[in-house]
Amino acid sequence: MLRLTEIKLPLDHADDAIEAAILKKLHIAPDALLNYSIFKRSYDARKKDNILLVYIVDIETTQEQRLLQRFKKDPHVMPTPDMSYHLVAQSPPDLAHRPIVIGTGPCGMFAGLMLAQMGFRPILLERGKAVRDRTVDTFAFWKKKDGLNPESNAQFGEGGAGTFSDGKLYSQVRDSNHYGRKVLTELVNSGASPEILYVNKPHIGTFKLVGIVQSLRARIEALGGEVRFQSRVTNLQIDQGQVQGVTLANGDCIASDHVVLAVGHSARDTFQMLFDQGVYIEPKPFSIGFRIEHPQPLIDRCRFGDRAGHKLLGAADYKLVHHCQNGRSVYSFCMCPGGLVVAAASEPGRVVTNGMSQYSRNERNANSAIVVGITPEDYPGHPLAGIALQRRLEERAFELGGGTYDAPGQLVGDFLANRPSQEFGTVRPSYTPGVRLGDLSQSLPEYAIAAIREALPAFDTQIHGFAMPDAVLTGVETRTSSPIRIKRRADYQSLNTEGLYPAGEGAGYAGGILSAGIDGIKVAEAVALSMVRDRQVV
Repeated sequence: MLRLTEIKLPLDHADDAIEAAILKKLHIAPDALLNYSIFKRSYDARKKDNILLVYIVDIETTQEQRLLQRFKKDPHVMPTPDMSYHLVAQSPPDLAHRPIVIGTGPCGMFAGLMLAQMGFRPILLERGKAVRDRTVDTFAFWKKKDGLNPESNAQFGEGGAGTFSDGKLYSQVRDSNHYGRKVLTELVNSGASPEILYVNKPHIGTFKLVGIVQSLRARIEALGGEVRFQSRVTNLQIDQGQVQGVTLANGDCIASDHVVLAVGHSARDTFQMLFDQGVYIEPKPFSIGFRIEHPQPLIDRCRFGDRAGHKLLGAADYKLVHHCQNGRSVYSFCMCPGGLVVAAASEPGRVVTNGMSQYSRNERNANSAIVVGITPEDYPGHPLAGIALQRRLEERAFELGGGTYDAPGQLVGDFLANRPSQEFGTVRPSYTPGVRLGDLSQSLPEYAIAAIREALPAFDTQIHGFAMPDAVLTGVETRTSSPIRIKRRADYQSLNTEGLYPAGEGAGYAGGILSAGIDGIKVAEAVALSMVRDRQVV
């Protein structure tokens, strides 16, 4: 097959326009084109009065070799790469121990699925509840029907933190082995819409993710894997630098010398346990800031002009960055078109925000994090000092919100003028349990407040209305990424603990659903190859 890139067509092109563009590009007759399929569809909105759809297509033709020779210097015509996935190993019979995967976020789920597909019958341990029970607990907390459950919330439970998010499925990680395609294909096999295989910046949304997560679990179990909920790991059994198994909170011990650690970025007690047991951990940069909300139609008009609302464009997003005079960088993060700001706390007495969208992205507001990058120089002295900083900021947000899990908030106009907010304007915040207006300058370090105050007017030059006085800031956003890295070797094992495979966001090796799933596949392959190589059989 041949792959053609950069096929640009009008937003409302005719049904046969793609085929016509292929024939025109290759200068071939219609009978020479046997078939074509869309590999990717994106859009070019740089000219709002002439928004274009941009396609990458794979074609079958009777003239493949002649066309390859003819277009050998054209970067937009090439052989279609083989993106199929091939399992790297198959489990030997009678293994002495089954591999353990700690955590059932996207990294743990895909590590478990790959190991199951290779016949290793993994045991997945999840501290929280199954995804539907977890959803009940989380929504009850948001609606103030129940208090925060530290083991079942927006961070902990089947599906991980990504379940209560926009469900974005794109990443900037280098992926020469096409692991991302494997992730997307398995999501489709588990119930996701096939469109995620070809649309630019695909997303799923929370409600759809719930069913997909359940299907992934069922597939792992059908292949001999096991998923245990409410099974928090409290101890690693380590002998002379080699993992021998894990101990659970209920006292149960499970033997295994291959343990995948995919606990997510909020498993602070687990990080402490690992540090106390001597597993090598180092601090890493992360970011802190607020959520900002605007009317979604404002963002749509700024991005798409008169074509705002077109069904193929959907709700508009944005990506912004500003380098400040104080040396800090401020950027938008986890932008959720037509979404909600949600309570993402996992510890009592602390407030954390995040963003979430459903598949339809039809809520009234757009929201994103506006965050300031910080480094270990801002929290020196201890590998876990970044966690201590996060906790202090979250505790302060809890206090400013009134001590009821309401979040502190402020209108953008008041924030820029350095005055407390008294009442909402045209933008109503979406965060539940609720937002308490006041002065957000007390919620973050001074350097972060100064940087965000400088950045918001700069962003307004790119998206007119971004600094609108009635836009709402809600604090605080502290869980942009893990504040630590559990460093690993080239074979994906811990730097100083054999058999321990740090993986995903919590270990500092991913940032989002797709990259976490990719890392889960890589780690599963490393575990499988190690187990086959060692031939650890009875």
